[in-house]
Amino acid sequence: MVQRIKYLSAGVLALMIQHAMGEPVLGAKQIFKPGEPNVIDSVSHQPPLAVVFEDDGQTGYFYALDLSNDENMILDALHIYDVAIVTDKDRPSEAKIVWSTSGDKVALLINEYPHAVFDFSAERGYCRTGFPPSAPTWSQEGHEWDDSVLKFFSD
Repeated sequence: MVQRIKYLSAGVLALMIQHAMGEPVLGAKQIFKPGEPNVIDSVSHQPPLAVVFEDDGQTGYFYALDLSNDENMILDALHIYDVAIVTDKDRPSEAKIVWSTSGDKVALLINEYPHAVFDFSAERGYCRTGFPPSAPTWSQEGHEWDDSVLKFFSD
């Protein structure tokens, strides 16, 4: 997963155009089934910021990445779901990764519902599960959800 993200560049120009127009930027959109291994990634129009949503077949996690750090690109990780308790896992879902116009905030939406947000400038992640505990340098206040983070993505 981490090696793959280093080589992403397709779509960055489109992100820059949307950013210039002053609208939230759709970084990725993909249909998937919870419980089937899958990776969805997106690079901000403000590199080296990037994110990855990964379903490994048992859990779904959303990762904040710094592509300039070859030693450890992962800045923070947010638990999105345990496949065993997803009620509609037998049906396809749609994941979207949406960047703020500033390019330093990003949201993960599944079936149009916001599940997680990373604020790179504040070094903070928010998710509906509030898990896992804080990383050593990020999210010192925890990962608890706060509806106010959705303002980052409105015009």
